[in-house]
Amino acid sequence: MSKELTPHYSEDFFANAQSAMDDWHYEMRREIQEIVPGLYLGPFSACRQIEELKNNGITHIVCFVDQNEAKLFRTDAIAQCFGFEKFIVSDSNLQNLIQFFPDTSRYIHNVISQQGKVVVCCNGGMSRSPTFAIAYIMERYNIDASQAYHFVQAKRLCINPNDGFKSQLKEYEPIYKARQSQSVNEEDDGLMKRRRRRSGSDEDENGNISSEQQSFGESKRFYGLEEQQQNGANANLNAGYSSTIL
Repeated sequence: MSKELTPHYSEDFFANAQSAMDDWHYEMRREIQEIVPGLYLGPFSACRQIEELKNNGITHIVCFVDQNEAKLFRTDAIAQCFGFEKFIVSDSNLQNLIQFFPDTSRYIHNVISQQGKVVVCCNGGMSRSPTFAIAYIMERYNIDASQAYHFVQAKRLCINPNDGFKSQLKEYEPIYKARQSQSVNEEDDGLMKRRRRRSGSDEDENGNISSEQQSFGESKRFYGLEEQQQNGANANLNAGYSSTIL
């Protein structure tokens, strides 16, 4: 992600999350919890409470279901009331989630950046959707999988991604960091090009001066030398003319 997706966080960032665990009780697993401002996590059943979600300012829902759940869970009413995205993924150790991480993180970021509020949910809100929330927190705050996992768990104590998902979160660390590094390099290259354009320079991307500018410089040097020679000849002529008069 770009620089915009990597904010600074205070030293109290994790401390405040840890304090939320003191207020946790078992019944809260049926509710949605706010992980960071604008991002909520919970079970699919909580997303059926449309009026309650509206009262809490929810604007978008991202749902993760498998093929069977997609047939059983009715989402028409939800899709009519909120911005709605559905991903078909199973809660299996063999399910590849990494392929979806960039798009879902970008979607969440876009919603929040436009002052919206998004709920990520799955059947129980304990394995699939928490994994995507963790991936977003990793990339958003540039932290590792373990830190992001414990941060999300502190807000929703019942999360329990399967072992395959945990491994994929760890694998995602170098992937998102490499992408962020590439994005930063591209932004820096673009900035240098804009600066060269503003300064009127004809350097190419490697800092080499264009052949046209080189020819112009050589012409200036040639005509400058010719002018010096002409001035010298005129001076000699004038000197000879003066001596003749005298």
